[in-house]
Amino acid sequence: MNHSERAHASLSASGASRWLACPPSVRLSEQYEETTSVFAKEGTFMHELSEIYLSHELKHITKAQLNKKLKQMKQNEFYNPEIEQAVQTYVDVVTEKMNEARVTSKAPLILIEEKVDFSPWVPAGFGTGDVILIYGNRLEVIDLKGGKGVKVSAVENPQMRLYALGALNNFGVIFDIDSILMTIVQPRLDNISTEEMQVDELLGWAESVVKPKAELAFNGEGDFMAGEHCRFCKVKATCRARAEENLKLACMDFQKPPLLTDDEVVEVLTSIDQLLSWAKDVQEYALTMAMDENKQWPGMKLVEGRGSRKYTDENAVVESLIEAGFNDDVIYKKSLNTITALEKELGKKKFEEVLGTLVTKAPGKIKLVPEEDKRPEIKTSPEVDFQ
Repeated sequence: MNHSERAHASLSASGASRWLACPPSVRLSEQYEETTSVFAKEGTFMHELSEIYLSHELKHITKAQLNKKLKQMKQNEFYNPEIEQAVQTYVDVVTEKMNEARVTSKAPLILIEEKVDFSPWVPAGFGTGDVILIYGNRLEVIDLKGGKGVKVSAVENPQMRLYALGALNNFGVIFDIDSILMTIVQPRLDNISTEEMQVDELLGWAESVVKPKAELAFNGEGDFMAGEHCRFCKVKATCRARAEENLKLACMDFQKPPLLTDDEVVEVLTSIDQLLSWAKDVQEYALTMAMDENKQWPGMKLVEGRGSRKYTDENAVVESLIEAGFNDDVIYKKSLNTITALEKELGKKKFEEVLGTLVTKAPGKIKLVPEEDKRPEIKTSPEVDFQ
C-alpha cells in the first residue's frame, strides 16, 4: 500500500509527545481537516524508496522487480541524488543490523513496514514499525527520519517506545525477549541514536505514564499544556492555553535590560523562541483565513507587498545588451558553485574525497542557550579562563 494512504490512529505514536503532554488537544484538533506538508511528503517518499531496497535485500522481490520499481520512483518529484544517498545510508545501516542479527541467531525475525498494536495501553492504538528485528532475547525497532532540520533522539522518545510496545505485544508471547533497542537513523544529519531498555522498564513506563494519559486523551479530558510539542498541533495558532502561556511573557512590563533582574532576563531568554514561534503561527493562520476564506479581521486588511523584478526573456536581454555594445563582463556573473550545491551534486562521500581538504568551516555564531543544551560550553575570551 502507498504509505500516504494508510490509516492512522487518533492517538498515534508519531503524535505521542503531544498527547502525552496535552491530552485534550487530540479531540480539539478533530474539528480541523488533515493536512500534509511538503516535508511530510518527502519523508513518505523516502520510506517508500527504502522499503523497495530492503524488500530486495530480504529477497521479497527480484532484481528485475527492483529495477522496475526504481525506474518508477525516479520519476517522482522528490527523487534526487541527495535523497537517494540518504536512503542508501539508512539501508546500509539496516542491512548491517540484519546481518548482525543473522550471526547472533539462527532464525532471527526480520520485518519491514510491520503494523504493530499497542492498544493494551493506548485505546485503538496502532502504528507501523519501519524495521523490527528479534534475535536471541533482544527486540530492536529501527525508524527512518528523513528530516534535516532538527536532530531527533531515540532517548526517551515516546514514538519509538510505543512502536517497541506494539512489537512486544505482537511477538512477546512467541519470543523470550529481555531487552529492547530503539534506534533512529537520520541520514541527512548523520544522526544515529539508540535507547536500550529492559522489558520490565518499558512496561512500567507504559502502565504508569502512557495508559492514564492515553485514556484522558481518548476521552478529550485532562489539562491543556503549552510547550515544544505545540509545533505539530493543528490548533496551535488559535489554542487559548498556548496564547495565555505566551502572553505571560508578551505582557511583561519591559524596561531597559539593565533594570531587569538576572532572573527576569533569563525568563525572557528561555521563552523568546516559543513566543516568536507562536506569533508566527497566529500570523500565518490569520493570513490563510483572510486569503482562502475571505475572513475579515477587525481593523486589518490585505495588501500587496513589494514585488521583485525579473526578466521576461533572458535571451532577449542578452541580445539587447550586445547590440548596445556591452561585453560579457557586464552581462554575465561568473562564480563557483556553492559548497551545498556541489555536495548535493557529487554526494557527500565523493565531495569529501575530492574537495575535503579544500573546505574549511568558520566558527558558528555564538548563542546563549539553556544549560540543558547538549552542545559544549565555550569561553568567549582567554581572559575569562584566566580569571
